[in-house]
Amino acid sequence: MSATAAVSATTPLASRLLAELTAIVGAGNVLHQRDELLVYECDGYVVNKKVPDVVVFPTCTEHVVELVKLCNRHDVPYVPRGAGTSLSGGTLAVGGGVMICLTRMKRILEINTRDRYAIVEPGVVNVWLTRALAGTGFHYAPDPSSQTACTIGGNTATNSGGPHTLKYGVTVNHVKGVELVLPDASVVTIGGITDDPPGYDLTGLVVGSEGTFGVVTKVIVDLTRDPEAGRTLLAVFDTVEAATETVSGIIAAGIVPAALEMLDNLMIQAVEQAFGFGFPTAAGAILIIEVDGIDAGLDREAQLISEIVQSRGGRVQKSITWRTRKEPEYVAIWKSRKSAFGAVGRLSPTFCTQDGVVPRTLLPHIMRFIEGVARRYDIRIANVFHAGDGNIHPILLFDERDGEQVQRVLHASREILEECIRVGGSVTGEHGIGVEKMALMPRLFAPEDLAAMIAIRNALNPEGRCSPSKLLPSGGHCIERKSPGRRASA
Repeated sequence: MSATAAVSATTPLASRLLAELTAIVGAGNVLHQRDELLVYECDGYVVNKKVPDVVVFPTCTEHVVELVKLCNRHDVPYVPRGAGTSLSGGTLAVGGGVMICLTRMKRILEINTRDRYAIVEPGVVNVWLTRALAGTGFHYAPDPSSQTACTIGGNTATNSGGPHTLKYGVTVNHVKGVELVLPDASVVTIGGITDDPPGYDLTGLVVGSEGTFGVVTKVIVDLTRDPEAGRTLLAVFDTVEAATETVSGIIAAGIVPAALEMLDNLMIQAVEQAFGFGFPTAAGAILIIEVDGIDAGLDREAQLISEIVQSRGGRVQKSITWRTRKEPEYVAIWKSRKSAFGAVGRLSPTFCTQDGVVPRTLLPHIMRFIEGVARRYDIRIANVFHAGDGNIHPILLFDERDGEQVQRVLHASREILEECIRVGGSVTGEHGIGVEKMALMPRLFAPEDLAAMIAIRNALNPEGRCSPSKLLPSGGHCIERKSPGRRASA
């Protein structure tokens, strides 16, 4: 059986495999009935679907080791999965086989505020660590919008970002090390609890590898000291262009906000209807701008931001002064922003979220381009994104039951991402490549760059059983192309 072949439920191999999987993790940790498996046919990227042959829930590293050994013996593909919040098909069971769902490996193993680290299992939900650190004076900085659902293992796989990573950095900047079960079933520890260990930065290699190097079973994360205080401003604009020009103006003034988020009118309406925070539904766009740090300098920064907003034709509707991130008004504004994707359900039965990146100064251009794409393909596109990073998240609204609409959305998505590449950006800032964007990798990287990446993947995952057909072009996705890709160092 090839590493990309599904296991037929009626074969003797399937029966034997199911019995052996059950012997490893127990009957309560195995799903194999069709109606149970449908839940796992896709992740947050709903355009592509593939039902795995079986889903297993290990509860310890030893389980994962035995599962990988079993898949190797039977030449069956397997894919690790966390909470399934991936928005690029990163956890799609492309070749069927075994899905290793890590959500029951959910222990916070150690918190050490003196040395500023925590050790967690991959199924720990991001916000659980935040809550566990309450009152310690420390927090875990990466805070994806799906923070209340996504797992730290999944964050590690895709190098997730979030609103506050503008100042504090993305997941790779906060992962000190991992325990990894390699595709040969050996267990390695990469990195550790100390800062800047000697040798190659293999931790940086694993973070963002989207499960193609093995299964992460522990993550050592850095803890960040809580800021003394902060100011959170809600700035209102008549147009998206004025809001995006303000983003560059704030950064050009030497201010590095903790967060700088934008919502356009369509998104404002959905969020306000859902949460009633008080967002102005007639506004063309709003910015949520946050600065934090030593209290003494924050009023000056907030005032300078207000002046920049006004100089671009906007106004500051609200300014929240806070000492902790538990204050009700602060919690309300960020709940509204981080739950924005959930509010999209009020606009459309299905949506596809893109994740391109452009230089900040080109945000006005890319937003005009997205508006043109929406007109050409006759689809609605809502926007809510990390403006300070230039990390756009256009949300394309459609009905997946209409095949013609699906095709329009796919073509529109590709045009947006190709434009991001053309202006010097990228096809992903935090969602990863998954299955959705593999065909665009040759547009982003030169053949020799892709060949180097493929060589690394093949060295660690030579049989291709672990997360097959993800991230890097293979099979039908040729690395040759007519137009030259950008070099990886560009």
